[in-house]
Amino acid sequence: MRALLYERFGEPPRLTTVPDPTPPPDGAVIAVRATGICRSDWHAWMGHDPDIVLPHVPGHEFAGVVHAVGPRVRRFGGGERVTTPFVSACGACPECRAGDQQVCRAQTQPGFSHWGSFAGLVVVHHADHNLVPLPDTLGDAAAASLGCRFVTAFRAVVDQGEVRAGQWVAVHGCGGVGLSAVMIAAAAGARVIAVDIDEGALALARSLGAVATVDAGHSPHTAEAVMEVSGGGVHLSLDAVGQPDTCVASVESLRRRGRHVQVGLLLGEQARPPIPMDRVVAHELRILGSHGMQAHRYEEMLALITAGRLDPSKLLGRTISLEGASAALTTMDRASTPGVTVVTEL
Repeated sequence: MRALLYERFGEPPRLTTVPDPTPPPDGAVIAVRATGICRSDWHAWMGHDPDIVLPHVPGHEFAGVVHAVGPRVRRFGGGERVTTPFVSACGACPECRAGDQQVCRAQTQPGFSHWGSFAGLVVVHHADHNLVPLPDTLGDAAAASLGCRFVTAFRAVVDQGEVRAGQWVAVHGCGGVGLSAVMIAAAAGARVIAVDIDEGALALARSLGAVATVDAGHSPHTAEAVMEVSGGGVHLSLDAVGQPDTCVASVESLRRRGRHVQVGLLLGEQARPPIPMDRVVAHELRILGSHGMQAHRYEEMLALITAGRLDPSKLLGRTISLEGASAALTTMDRASTPGVTVVTEL
């Protein structure tokens, strides 16, 4: 099969031919029809993820068709159109048995713990626990964006953030996760304030339901601007970027007893930002993390998509071929194209 492979961190991946994978006994091989390019893939390529073993094929959010299954798989036989969370849960640990597969202690992740979806075929472990059938009404490119960014935003806003109609919500960062969060919160009836430094991203946020925007590149006091727009602070604020300044601004944007959800990854030296804990205590703020979403929670989200209340296709920025994926991946830290980039020609 064709695959995009890199042999050293930070060096451009190359398009090559590698052996086809075979399914593990309880796993499946998926023929990839579309795969998103995510900033987490860029972090992996840069060497920021300790789980990566070189040489490596990236890619972790995808949609495709079940190509082959192992002998212990019961729910799928081949030919089903599916996607999967980026966390492949084991189904047996205490967290999985409690329904919290997104924090499975024995998780695998395509594109991180093993070769990913920038290829014709990709392996998913524990297929019965992790594969999610897709409705016919959802296209491949839009479905590919679900596995990481959209479902991460859905859990962050709905499950962790406990959004309610009429509440004020601030979304700091309007990349794929942030724009998904804007759409989901607006669909829930919340009043959304989108924060970013790119006017194109802010314009897209407005088209997805944001009632107000804050240009953080021209507003040195982001939290104060959010507080002013919302009349004293938001009920829920999400950092979808993963930088110390956006994390702190998100916390400082909250009204009393507000909820901050950290969605963006803070890595390396940035992993421990200076959270204003005096305000957290005095205002009884809640600080929450959010890490993907369980496969069993897809049903509610997909029902909203089928009903037309959510439309992930609106988040698509551009579609490219696997030949163009190397340039798209290696320039993610400085690319400014709004929306999600998806590889649809593999």
